[in-house]
Amino acid sequence: MIALLKRDVALALSGGGGAVTALLFYLSVVIIVPFAIGPDPVMLAAIGPAILWIGALLAGLLGLERLFQPDREDGSLDQLRLSPVPLPALCLAKSIAHWLVTGLPAALFAPLFALILGLDTPVIAATVATLLVGTPAISFLGAVGAAVTVGLPRGGLLLAILVLPLAVPVVIFAVGAVRAVSMEPDPFWPPFALVTALTLFFAVIGPFAAAFALRGD
Repeated sequence: MIALLKRDVALALSGGGGAVTALLFYLSVVIIVPFAIGPDPVMLAAIGPAILWIGALLAGLLGLERLFQPDREDGSLDQLRLSPVPLPALCLAKSIAHWLVTGLPAALFAPLFALILGLDTPVIAATVATLLVGTPAISFLGAVGAAVTVGLPRGGLLLAILVLPLAVPVVIFAVGAVRAVSMEPDPFWPPFALVTALTLFFAVIGPFAAAFALRGD
């Protein structure tokens, strides 16, 4: 598992540029939206957490199509199926690797991007917290979508259609938790706990569902 995780992270950080591309796409979303809605600081502060979350979600979708596709093309996927390590554990490792190169950078760079939107320090801290606990859910869900579409030519669009609706609850509760910080007396912890619970749920279900889809490929 550790070897597979290291390999996937190294590939994402190498010449393919998957991690850098996702981060630049994330930055592009954050920059373009203020141009589209205007420079109103009050409006930007109100929708800033949603912008950051939507950017992180879309950036996380970029590398999902190639989560299993290269392994299928070069025969590595067959070797993974025959590995003594259970296939769900390998799917878990690949999901974690995807999060390390997409979700984690999105959370770490969120404070810098939040300054572009003029967010306050408490809101920035809450946004980073929700991104840290919520973006892994995107990777776990994405692993299922990537496994379902691995045998389809140009399955990227179908992958997005499968993953986006399932990720909506995570985004809703995460943005709600951040909004609670600046809109008293709405509590922060209940929606934050729901985001954490969703991530843990998908962490358990996602690898098994992805492994089941890969066995049927």
